[in-house]
Amino acid sequence: MITTTNPELRKRVEKLRSLPSSPAVLKPLLDLLRQPPDNIPLERVVQLVSYEKTIAAQLLRIANSPLYGRARPAESIQAAIVTLGIQRIEDILLSNCIGNLIPPEKWVVDPGVFWRHSFGCALVCREFAQRIGYGDPEKAYLAGLLHDIGIVVNSLAYTEEYRVVLAAAVESGRPLDEQEQETLGFRHSESGAILAKTWQLPPAIAEVIEWHHAVAHGPEGNPLIAIVHLGDLLCRLRGLGYGYEEWRAIDLPADPAWIELAKHLPKIASIDLARFTLDLDAYVVRITTLVDGIFSLA
Repeated sequence: MITTTNPELRKRVEKLRSLPSSPAVLKPLLDLLRQPPDNIPLERVVQLVSYEKTIAAQLLRIANSPLYGRARPAESIQAAIVTLGIQRIEDILLSNCIGNLIPPEKWVVDPGVFWRHSFGCALVCREFAQRIGYGDPEKAYLAGLLHDIGIVVNSLAYTEEYRVVLAAAVESGRPLDEQEQETLGFRHSESGAILAKTWQLPPAIAEVIEWHHAVAHGPEGNPLIAIVHLGDLLCRLRGLGYGYEEWRAIDLPADPAWIELAKHLPKIASIDLARFTLDLDAYVVRITTLVDGIFSLA
């Protein structure tokens, strides 16, 4: 949470508050898609998607791409939704809403790199949650997908200053959030929390966005924060970071997030970390295909 008395930083935060609101269909669609699959009424999903023409067009493009190999083209929103499946609709919905916030010239982190990291983190968080016995792996997926929306905020609101931040991080091999703190005076987790509140994202997801770089200072009772913190580190360890190599050692079992999860989810002790990190390599191909499918067809 931003509580600084620095007047310049307060001015920056107020500037962030002028960010656009989410498309009207975002919250009702997310609420609908988060229900158990058997309870989701297809006709209501079709209705909501149809209200947002850019999302509807994106669904049709991707459903008809070689990625899905349909014998006959999908000619309706319903056919596209059946082809893609509920999880992919959620991916496209969120990436479309977030990606459309930024004109192409304002992206600081390459958008392909950003989405590879985001989808990579989502997949790792879901798999990690399943392996350690967390009760809602799909919520872990969503939290992993959205954890870095503050990077989008910073790119939009402070484009030129943020280019300096990224260049300094690349040159030094320093974690991006640490470089943000030194150069800007705040981290993308803080600016992301403002967007999460503006968009009225679920509280547990908003907490992940705000605290995933400061687990020890976050609220208790939300293991998603620790899961996403570790998923984020695992992705950066396997080259699914922000497009550069961080020059530091990462000792996951000694990380406060790992220790905190071990108190509540004892199955974490049975994780073969060496094997798990190797398994991440298989995700890279899936992530690349997904990102290229969503964005190259836009």
